[in-house]
Amino acid sequence: MASSSKSKIFLQRYGYDFLLGSIAAVYVITVPYTKVEESFNVQAMHDILHHRLNLDNYDHLEFPGVVPRTFLGALLVSIIASPFVLTASLLHLPKFYALLIVRMALGGIVLYTLRFFRHQIRNKFGHQVEAFFVILTATQFHFLFYCTRPLPNILALSLVNLAYGYWFEGRFYAALNSLIFATAVLRCDMLLLLCPIGLQLLLTKKISVWGALKHCTGMALFCIGLTILVDSIMWKRLLWPEFEVFWFNSVLNKSSEWGTHAFHWYFTSALPRSLLAAYPLSLFGLFVDRRVRSFTFPVLAFILLYSKLPHKELRFIISSVPIFNLSASIASNRIYNNKKKMIWNLLFLILLGLLLMSLAGTITSFMASYWNYPSGHALKELHGIGFHNDTDERWVHIDTFSAMNGISRFCEINCNSV
Repeated sequence: MASSSKSKIFLQRYGYDFLLGSIAAVYVITVPYTKVEESFNVQAMHDILHHRLNLDNYDHLEFPGVVPRTFLGALLVSIIASPFVLTASLLHLPKFYALLIVRMALGGIVLYTLRFFRHQIRNKFGHQVEAFFVILTATQFHFLFYCTRPLPNILALSLVNLAYGYWFEGRFYAALNSLIFATAVLRCDMLLLLCPIGLQLLLTKKISVWGALKHCTGMALFCIGLTILVDSIMWKRLLWPEFEVFWFNSVLNKSSEWGTHAFHWYFTSALPRSLLAAYPLSLFGLFVDRRVRSFTFPVLAFILLYSKLPHKELRFIISSVPIFNLSASIASNRIYNNKKKMIWNLLFLILLGLLLMSLAGTITSFMASYWNYPSGHALKELHGIGFHNDTDERWVHIDTFSAMNGISRFCEINCNSV
């Protein structure tokens, strides 16, 4: 009886975390490889764990990429992952296991901050809204698939989740400071989210200009100083990485060289694919509960501002997904609680159909993504041939396409050091 009671308490407290974490872990294990957008942080984590203080052997000095990125995000993930990576090394497991570990560590950070936000949803809107929030998140592909991928956007997402939680909790300056850290250190375009939220808080008199200066100026200076200090050492030159990214993408507009989309692309392609059932439900949520509008409109402004940049990718706006899921959860809860009424019962049937369609879309996207890393699969097959056991030394050239589509230093055969 005591064991059953403990299991029930565990499920009540951590059941949602276990569900979302399990789905994210399945994505890590089944689709472990990474692409070019993740290459800097993947290589940085590898070098921090493998080369440690021997900076001359770090990959970024030979392959710096188009723009420099901060090491702070990779450093945090590596510190969290290091005990598990050390254990894998002592067990003489291949280096590839370290890739799984660092990705799960990153996913743990993102989902832990999402848990904080989810608890604020429960406090403000109730347990049922929280339950629907989890259901919608679990039946979407992109959020849980991306949450373990070492992109600057995902590192910033963890801080955005904290900001949302503080915002709901009424700790407005803490919310702004979280976004300031995300902007100055990890992803400069979070400025497009910081400004609408800050403006709304000013207009609704929840903060003051003087208060913002008093509480946030120190954080901004600290973040800039921290990233300049650490990254200047790592890159061996005086550097504020996100300022260079801002100059390259926004001032010079050189990101357009990697493709452009129409102004409406986020609303007509990226959001429908990432939100699935939550997209129409989130729009309905704006009508059934006016409380959610004050949280959704700044996020809509963020996407509108981002739409001005010609180069567009889904990952750029993934930080908007939790807020849209909240609105969709409120709509789902309202439909569920009124399903005994004729019109609402029809809406409930539509809701069930949308959730099934989301699940089908997620499975389809997962299968497509599984085969989207051909170089990683090819290198795995090559390792399976057994050339690494041959007494003759053999060399395999990794071309640009291979390096962009699944191969990283974590894929090397090296059982003695992880």
